[in-house]
Amino acid sequence: MNGVSSGSGGAELANKIARLVEERGWNQEDFARISKLNRHTVRQILHGGPKRRLRNATVSQCADALGLTVSELRNLPLERLLPRMHGKPPADEEALKLLYERATLPDLLGWLDRNKDRAADLRPEEVQELLDMQGPAGPLEKLGVENFVDLIERRRHLVCQVREIAGTEYVELLEQLVGLIFEKVKPTRRA
Repeated sequence: MNGVSSGSGGAELANKIARLVEERGWNQEDFARISKLNRHTVRQILHGGPKRRLRNATVSQCADALGLTVSELRNLPLERLLPRMHGKPPADEEALKLLYERATLPDLLGWLDRNKDRAADLRPEEVQELLDMQGPAGPLEKLGVENFVDLIERRRHLVCQVREIAGTEYVELLEQLVGLIFEKVKPTRRA
């Protein structure tokens, strides 16, 4: 059966996966290598979908390759998943609501008013980071909200790039480079 099991809905999910793979800019070979699926299964997914429902293990490998959970891949609509292929998560309404409710620093409140789109792009952990840093004379006030958010956005972009590289033949080079830099910045251990 090569990665499929009986049931319906395989073509719809396969079409969603194919669109996400296309958005990543991957070809069939790239996706087969990154997902660790055989070429026949990948060809079925990317070219019209299988006649039967995809196996859970196949969906899991596709989700991992795309940086999604199985639940997200199966349940979220394509328009919410497409931005993630470029490192942009869908807006988390609860986290955004929390940010607006708990922001007390005047500079943060002003930044939120001026940057609604950028605020909507913040991930829940990034929202919490901003909230934790807003105390009087805290890091957010010292660095400035714009600079701090810029660092968050740069970090997010960098992590997305690292994920992309980690799925290629350059993973060993990436490990070496990260290892060298980590040795320079890690806190010194006490004896």
